[in-house]
Amino acid sequence: MVKLLKAGRVVVVLSGRHAGKKGVVVNTWEGSKERQFSYCLIAGIERGPLKVSKRMAWKKVEKRMRVKPFIKYINVNHLMPTRYTVANDIDVKTLASEENMRTAEEKKKARKALKQIFFEKFMNPMNEKVGKMSKDLLFLRRKLRF
Repeated sequence: MVKLLKAGRVVVVLSGRHAGKKGVVVNTWEGSKERQFSYCLIAGIERGPLKVSKRMAWKKVEKRMRVKPFIKYINVNHLMPTRYTVANDIDVKTLASEENMRTAEEKKKARKALKQIFFEKFMNPMNEKVGKMSKDLLFLRRKLRF
């Protein structure tokens, strides 16, 4: 199961506080002293951007495109991998790191940086390498319907 969950894979969280939310796998571990199970560091979207239209003013568009991110260690049994990967569009290692998870202040700074990265990518979902819209980023941006 962990072989599917490499860095950059878009996943859906299945249980817990963030159940039904999408996220990106930053790193995976087979287990450690503090956690005796396989787990991943996930950078996800707690509250995603809202729909915008062409008629809306730029300020309103910016307000509706706000993202509330989360960073969390999650058991791999509580994740469902999707076919999408954002490794080509975003440098995944810059989203979050293990050092950022040590204290509450560092985690808060990491969430602010993550919010800025997601905002920039959602406002311009173009893939620089290909020159087309990134379907992976568009999937991550869209609300999960079920």
